[in-house]
Amino acid sequence: MVEELVAAGVTLASAAVVYVAAAARVVKQYERGVVFRLGRLRSQVRGPGFTMIVPGVDKLRKVNMQIVTMPVPAQEGITRDNVTVRVDAVVYFKVTSPADAVVRVEDYRFAVSQMAQTSLRSIIGKSELDDLLSNRERLNQGLELMIDSPAVEWGVTIDRVEIKDVSLPETMKRSMARQAEADRERRARLINADAELQASKKLAEAAHQMADTPAALQLRLLQTVMAVAAEKNSTLVLPIPVELLRFLEKGAQGMGGSGQELPPPEARLDSGPQGANSRQE
Repeated sequence: MVEELVAAGVTLASAAVVYVAAAARVVKQYERGVVFRLGRLRSQVRGPGFTMIVPGVDKLRKVNMQIVTMPVPAQEGITRDNVTVRVDAVVYFKVTSPADAVVRVEDYRFAVSQMAQTSLRSIIGKSELDDLLSNRERLNQGLELMIDSPAVEWGVTIDRVEIKDVSLPETMKRSMARQAEADRERRARLINADAELQASKKLAEAAHQMADTPAALQLRLLQTVMAVAAEKNSTLVLPIPVELLRFLEKGAQGMGGSGQELPPPEARLDSGPQGANSRQE
């Protein structure tokens, strides 16, 4: 009798262990459990930790509540200004309602991916090339709203959407490079012309100043000669003004060493082989 009771107890204990092993479930911290009992959704969502279900009657489905990073494949389209481009993006989303994510849509990841691709192609067709290249923040917001509107019914919330890259044809890249080069050359010419205008005004002021004091022009000439002579890599031809010759002539006359009167500067300048021959004749 005792042996029968022990055997029955062991049997019951084994059955209990088997039942607990079949009914026990562990839900992780970043997951939520959705229970279906005989195909009907249970209103209570199981939180993280240890939980029990009825084996053979209940079915537990775990839903990840973490933020999912999903790359959107590159989509090729034509912009509003008739430029063919390829644009790829990335979508960040998370599940906010585990029951809706399981019941309302067959595969919420696939649904979000297809919606993101469709919305990206729509954004490409509505935007111009300059907006895709320089105004991505506004496009990201518009793309996020387009994806988030149907995703809310699926128990999914779009956290953010980012356009990663915009690929252009090689011909368009060369055209944009030529445009940028022409614009830089235009700005360089405008800056150079402005500098020439300012320099001409300063030179005109300097010319008026030197016209009042002729000695300033001579000093400027000597400064230029010194600057050129310092390089020692060129031959300098310096014209001597007639006034300087007359000054030297007066200095020689003042000394009175020889007592002979010098001819006027014009006669000395005209003197030469031809002048000597004419005087001999």
